[in-house]
Amino acid sequence: MSVTEPAPAVVPAAHEAAGILRRQSARESAARTYARALPIVPVRARGMTIEGADGQRYLDCLSGAGTLALGHNHPVVLEAIRTVLDSGAPLHVLDLATPVKDAFTTELFRTLPPALADRGRIQFCGPAGTDAVEAALKLARTATGREGLLAFTGAYHGMTAGALEASGGARDVRVARLPYPQDYRCPFGIGGARGAELAARWTENVLDDTKSGVPAPAAMILEPVQGEGGVLPAPDAWLRRMREITAARGIPLIADEVQTGVGRTGAFWAVEHSGIVPDVLVLSKAIGGSLPLAVVVYRDDLDVWPPGAHAGTFRGNQLAMAAGAATLAYVRENRLAERAADLGSRMLAGLRSLAADHDCVGEVRGLGLMLGVELVDAEGSQLAGGGGKSGGVAQQLPYDHQVPHQRSPLPQQPHPQPHDQSHPHPHPHPHDRPDHSPHDLPDTRPHPADPDLAAAVQRECLRRGLIVELGGRHSSVVRLLPPLTITDEQATAVLDRLADALTAAERSHRRAATGRPRPDHA
Repeated sequence: MSVTEPAPAVVPAAHEAAGILRRQSARESAARTYARALPIVPVRARGMTIEGADGQRYLDCLSGAGTLALGHNHPVVLEAIRTVLDSGAPLHVLDLATPVKDAFTTELFRTLPPALADRGRIQFCGPAGTDAVEAALKLARTATGREGLLAFTGAYHGMTAGALEASGGARDVRVARLPYPQDYRCPFGIGGARGAELAARWTENVLDDTKSGVPAPAAMILEPVQGEGGVLPAPDAWLRRMREITAARGIPLIADEVQTGVGRTGAFWAVEHSGIVPDVLVLSKAIGGSLPLAVVVYRDDLDVWPPGAHAGTFRGNQLAMAAGAATLAYVRENRLAERAADLGSRMLAGLRSLAADHDCVGEVRGLGLMLGVELVDAEGSQLAGGGGKSGGVAQQLPYDHQVPHQRSPLPQQPHPQPHDQSHPHPHPHPHDRPDHSPHDLPDTRPHPADPDLAAAVQRECLRRGLIVELGGRHSSVVRLLPPLTITDEQATAVLDRLADALTAAERSHRRAATGRPRPDHA
């Protein structure tokens, strides 16, 4: 049988599918997540399409939380798996060397930034991205002899204890939490390049102030694009500043590319947009070609841990390595990263056109085929006067470290260059405009997040045959993670179905809110 003609799946009847869902609810953990928001029973899948037991077909913009770079059951992935199965090769070999493992490692290193590949070492970890994060933290602490960690608000690095301590919702005395730059909900109230510069200066101050309470850390860990945090692309110039800050102070920089890697953002690795080379690269999801695989690639001078310092029974997954090598090669040879950049920019433009017609859309943002739409309560109270879509973007100012190709989720508004802040004046500079005063923040704030509306949009999308994810601080960001193989026609269908779902959810949400007391204004 050819790889393009899979054997028919055993499809349960609709009433049997309902029974499967009931038994899942009765038997499985209360911690289950996707099954609650997506009550479907998939029985077939190919490319971007999933078919449920009820016969309905769905366009999958979840892609296994970004795992399926080539979509479901891509022919090259199936062929790679069958080749290993038919060869009689061992499937479980711990960390022993095999031809399959060698081929995967060779292909992976071919895609890495040359400065990392030339001095790189690889550690195969347990099967999940959180295992690779654990390994990276342990590596940095072993190499530096330090225990502390620099991490960022809104971060998500996994569900094991060490990964959770580095994530945004954790409370751990060893972790210094730093501001992650963003426009719409900028912690400094100004957004844009100026907000990113303030975030960088905050980081420098925390490290250099002897009374900050933050000792020299073992590492800094960051995501080039925060996914679970709400689809927040880090500005290129800010990433370069983090690289400069950590290098100057001997702090290893860990880039978590579990979700952003393998072409997702429009470059093979998201760090390539800014040109930085991290000391440690954490990889999982798409590198396994849809099967469990996680690795850490790091600079050779950090390779000081003893044998057995980090191990895992299932770190030798031969089928995942074969599927991963095939996926990496296919993405590279077919220039799918460039395709993601082009189609992603067109989809972003389409989403922004959609936003112009819906006040409930606070901001549209993303990079490549990692897209997000933040939904807000346009009628809700504001933290301060004003409010609206401009949010923190109203006062975007340029700064010294911005470069011409700096990307930003929203167009920049032209402003005069501020005076050199390295020599602050005791009194306002005569050429400063009033809104440049350090004590006069913009009077606009973003509308409150609306997670209920986002959940309604997700449900309406499912009814229309579209699977989307939710994320962000308040689960109010509708996330799109289509496979890199998505066609132009499928992209149009995604936007059309999302537009219909948004209109329907907004209408029903407004009806449900009728008669509800309006929130008090601050």
